[in-house]
Amino acid sequence: MSGFGHNGPGLHLVDVSHFDLALYAGGRHPYNAGMLEKGLVQIYTGHGKGKTTAAFGLALRAAGRGNKVLIYQFLKPPALEIGERLALQRETLGIRLEAVDVAWDMSASAADEKAVAEMRIAISEVLARIAEMAQNRLYDVLILDEIVFCLSKGLAKLQDVENLINRRYPTVEIVLTGRGATSELIELADLVTEMKSIKHPFDAGQTARPGIEY
Repeated sequence: MSGFGHNGPGLHLVDVSHFDLALYAGGRHPYNAGMLEKGLVQIYTGHGKGKTTAAFGLALRAAGRGNKVLIYQFLKPPALEIGERLALQRETLGIRLEAVDVAWDMSASAADEKAVAEMRIAISEVLARIAEMAQNRLYDVLILDEIVFCLSKGLAKLQDVENLINRRYPTVEIVLTGRGATSELIELADLVTEMKSIKHPFDAGQTARPGIEY
């Protein structure tokens, strides 16, 4: 499959074939084509803290074993400064991170019909491209950060996610994160973890801290 350029709203993918060759050339990150015998589908959901954190921990573990990892973040535009992005920009760990390049305000955009329509189109296009990546096994582990929340709010279509899961190469692992996993989505998964909030500093007025919450 040929590499991607900027293809419409929300899609900002570089030529991944060149990226892969550069990343694994010279044995710096040795790549074993048969690393995973069977890829499963995982979901991290619930109202508790730790869904994205758990997914990034899995990404680090997978990369350490020589797997190629793609993390695609939804509702977290590239302009948003997030700790995990800053870390990945500093070191080449065998993990690639991309984001839907559409402005989104978690408190206001959901009530903006134009913003919602633009995000729906962008997410649909991104999921179609990721499905092609999964089918051609350009990556061993695909993490779709906040896609579960997108589904719960009608910003993404279950059919698009199901298509990605069903078309993927048999050894590709899929990880989906976000609040509000539906019974239909859970049915598609092999592993589902629900993060339950028992006590959170936000409830006592503590604001989000860089390096811990973002």
